[in-house]
Amino acid sequence: MKINFRNLTVQVITGIILGIAVGAIFPEFGAQLKILADIFIKLIKMLIAPIIFLTVVIGIGSMGNLKKVGKIGGKALLYFEIVSTIALAIGIIVVNLVQPGKGLDTEHIKGGDVSQYTSQAAETEHGLSAFIMNIIPENVVGALANGELLPVLFSAVLFGLAAASIGEKARPVITFFERVADVFFKIVSMVMKVSPIAAFGAMAFTIGNFGLGSLWSLGKLMGSVYITMFLFIIVVLGSIAKYFGFSIFKFLAYIKEEILLVLGTSSSESALPAMMRKLENYGCSKQVVGLVIPTGYSFNLDGTSIYLSMAAIFIAQAYGVDLTIVQELTLLGVLMLTSKGAAGVTGSGFITLAATLAAFPMIPVEGIALLIGVDRFMSEARSITNLIGNGVATVIISKSEKEFDPNRVLSKQPEIADTTGSTIDYAKTSH
Repeated sequence: MKINFRNLTVQVITGIILGIAVGAIFPEFGAQLKILADIFIKLIKMLIAPIIFLTVVIGIGSMGNLKKVGKIGGKALLYFEIVSTIALAIGIIVVNLVQPGKGLDTEHIKGGDVSQYTSQAAETEHGLSAFIMNIIPENVVGALANGELLPVLFSAVLFGLAAASIGEKARPVITFFERVADVFFKIVSMVMKVSPIAAFGAMAFTIGNFGLGSLWSLGKLMGSVYITMFLFIIVVLGSIAKYFGFSIFKFLAYIKEEILLVLGTSSSESALPAMMRKLENYGCSKQVVGLVIPTGYSFNLDGTSIYLSMAAIFIAQAYGVDLTIVQELTLLGVLMLTSKGAAGVTGSGFITLAATLAAFPMIPVEGIALLIGVDRFMSEARSITNLIGNGVATVIISKSEKEFDPNRVLSKQPEIADTTGSTIDYAKTSH
């Protein structure tokens, strides 16, 4: 079979393979290529705040039914809490069964400097009141300028609710926002063309900086994390999907390009704009996609939840700290709160882990140094799980609200570079 190298999926896979090769053969050079991934992620992050603001406002504002908005939002948050708690619990159960940290010689493992994570965790206020206060921005423009996800989401929800309550008078504003959103998605299509280069740089940096040996140094924990996330996707999400009448395997095949992009960049945010368009084309209504996906990126981080619970107990095992059932349940409760504040960008899970361990003085916070060498590899797993979890959640909420149409034809949508290769006009595509 002839390989089409003009296909963006093939290009991303090629970039990942070349990145691994360059990092292994020329480690010093590979370690310097992180800038390629950083540029791409920064370009995507530049677009996320305005896209989320516009999408949420359009979605809520065009509903015209505040009761329905509240119902969808409430149902989504309830679903997020239940599923992410299941993810946390599964992580704790598996790490207790496998015990990857037991017998680890902590005296001779060189982790690295963790001060950047502990200092950031110390500077960040945690707790319910601090969490709520951080959601409310100092001003809307500042939130958009800084790209703060939760404040932008909060502002967009308020704006959308106000537009919905006004009704037809707000229609010109919503129409204007739709045209502006079209422009932003066109920019996304332009940025996506360099994603293979970003995947190449990210993998070259990872292998060059940590070495192929780092894949084996803590292989038992990595294997446990990957297997747990795989089982969570296939068993838990698969069972939920089956109950709501769709196949998790077919859904994964449908979003395979976005999964590959996240694999290359280790950031679920890199696929967020394309994922939103993909879900609309899959059959979900624009209103549900606009409300559920952005909210899920802060409240439905299934992969991060699994990682945090397993990493915390792994460190306890490594240092010979035997946690009681009550302490583990307390840890679960703390993680239920702290995991909600973790964004989908590489490194945030590490900071959240440091903040969580700060609440448990019996677990040495410096133990996160044990994870530095392999965190990048586990970051890919949790980012992919987060992406899939939010996609499944959107389909489920759409189906439960009768906002799902598998034969939907998107009209007046801009062309956007789909990761299957060239540009696709979604207005001419039915599912």
